Amino acid sequence: MNNKTIILHLYCLFLLLPVGARSSSATSPVEQGTVNSIETSQAQGQSSNDQTSVYGDPVLLATLEDQAISESSGIVASRHNTDLFWTHNDSRLGPFIYAFDRYGRSAGVWQVTGARARDWEDIAVGPGASQGTSYLYIGDIGDNSRTREEIIVYRVVEPTITSADIGSSRTNPLYTEASEAFHLKYSDGKHNAEALMVHPQTGDIYIITKTSAAVAKVYKAKAPFDSLTVTSLNFVSEVSVPGKVTGADISPDGLRVVLCDYLRAYEISLPWTSSDFDDIWKQPSIMIPFGTRQQGEAVCYRLDGKAILGTSEKTPTPLIEVLQSE
Repeated sequence: MNNKTIILHLYCLFLLLPVGARSSSATSPVEQGTVNSIETSQAQGQSSNDQTSVYGDPVLLATLEDQAISESSGIVASRHNTDLFWTHNDSRLGPFIYAFDRYGRSAGVWQVTGARARDWEDIAVGPGASQGTSYLYIGDIGDNSRTREEIIVYRVVEPTITSADIGSSRTNPLYTEASEAFHLKYSDGKHNAEALMVHPQTGDIYIITKTSAAVAKVYKAKAPFDSLTVTSLNFVSEVSVPGKVTGADISPDGLRVVLCDYLRAYEISLPWTSSDFDDIWKQPSIMIPFGTRQQGEAVCYRLDGKAILGTSEKTPTPLIEVLQSE
């Protein structure tokens, strides 16, 4: 083999290398800092990590028929009840959770036994004390004036819904099992927050602050929790979205996070190479339009993880879905 042939073979091998492998001098977005700056392109494109997610256009599935849901501030997909969702109102409208289907039809109303509703802002689902049992976590985490020394997350066994529950209402509710109240305290002072998540495997609680600045803070309380002691919420990372973070959810498989502000949603994906969920906060993200949603404060994944849903605090309350493309 002559020298020209050898050079030609080496050049062809170079062209077959991945782009990132041809040079070691470039600095990745993750290496430049811990703040996750959300992409704001209107294109429903793809993130630059190895878990590409592409979404279609937002669809208005329904408006919620229960007029008592006047300030839907959180939403989560039920784990016990097929194709049903849970929501709750914002502050001072009582400690009630509302179940409904994807057509907006009411499936029942429950008063959370032993809970107070000072400023409920979000709802999540996750594991708890009893293995194999699904629990609802309700975040009494709002603090607009930043005066609360502690915030509260209520945990209650998720009700199993039957057709007989449909006739219940806020004035004639059903009752959950007794709730547990977990008192949480930020490690660095008081914060206002509206976004609560629970990791589906570890049961760790995540809270994202709501701030007028471009950067929000992510805090974590590690499971298990004790209702007799105060649990520390420790700073994990920062995220940046164009608006104020008003809701969040972790996908059922624990590999993605969706955040929302009043108008849009933003998804972050954990790289396949990572075994530490907190690496997700260092990743780039995609923007997901939510149509004409006004004052959106609630977002969640569908149980199969193939769609994102959201509501609005404005009435009539819309139920909007954005499907993941195949």
